[in-house]
Amino acid sequence: MRTIVVGLGIQGNKRRYIAGSDIVATVDSVSDAADFRDISEVPADNFDAALVCTPDAPKIDILSHLLGQGKHVLVEKPLLTDDVLRIESLAAISAKTNAICYTAYNHRFEPHFVRMKSLLDSGRLGRIYRCRLFYGNGTAADVRASPWRDKGAGVLPDLGSHLLDTVLFWFGQNNHRFRIVSCKKFENAAFDHVVIGGEGEPNLELEMTLLSWRNHFTCDIFAENGSAHIESLCKWGPSNFITRWRKLPSGRPDENIETLIQPDPTWALEYEHFKSLCQSGIGNLQNDIWISDQLSKLSSAALGPSDNE
Repeated sequence: MRTIVVGLGIQGNKRRYIAGSDIVATVDSVSDAADFRDISEVPADNFDAALVCTPDAPKIDILSHLLGQGKHVLVEKPLLTDDVLRIESLAAISAKTNAICYTAYNHRFEPHFVRMKSLLDSGRLGRIYRCRLFYGNGTAADVRASPWRDKGAGVLPDLGSHLLDTVLFWFGQNNHRFRIVSCKKFENAAFDHVVIGGEGEPNLELEMTLLSWRNHFTCDIFAENGSAHIESLCKWGPSNFITRWRKLPSGRPDENIETLIQPDPTWALEYEHFKSLCQSGIGNLQNDIWISDQLSKLSSAALGPSDNE
């Protein structure tokens, strides 16, 4: 598949490396290493698909251009807008031209995320009571130095989009009612630490921060028949998947721990998944509509009227 990369920042160069010999051209408005400055300069006959790794603001316009040309698109998360109709318009263009739009959420390909999905789908845990997710990195200074990242709701759309997509992956759209529990600007102009709650079943607690000086991820799921836990991601490994099976009426549960020590497999797996979607004609814009709607409401609640003007 002849593929171009749009945006040669950190993510764009990662995608370029993973796609390897599929890459036929690069586009970046400022990088001297790029073949083209603007997406409109790339001859439409020269490529089949694009990996869009730009800042958030121009994404919708770039996607409209590419999908309108019948080009398949993988776009870096998050795909957000204050007007959900703009994403719905992308879905309409995609359907008309038979070009898929896939928003990249690479953690769906994390081995222990897949293992958790399988366990939840099996029903072995019984009724799921509560899920608590923590996603933390130490990038506050990097974000603060960025000309475009330390704005708006900050960490909420950045890492919150990952956590909401994880909720979708594991539980589907269960009509949770999300609310801001805490939002802080400890070091940055935008929020660098946020906690949101989700009322419904399972009960949700999603915490995200730029102030975790050792990058870390944790998941704790508490259920009728036991609990399941994830400690860390492969890229920050070792990564553990822990299950504990309840003893009735009480007692120490049986415990199993599976540990992975390996490089991050998610980028390569996701690119292969994207290529398979290009064959099947199925994208994931409906997920973006839900995530964008939730984050728009949460951002408005966190920022207040004066910051949203």
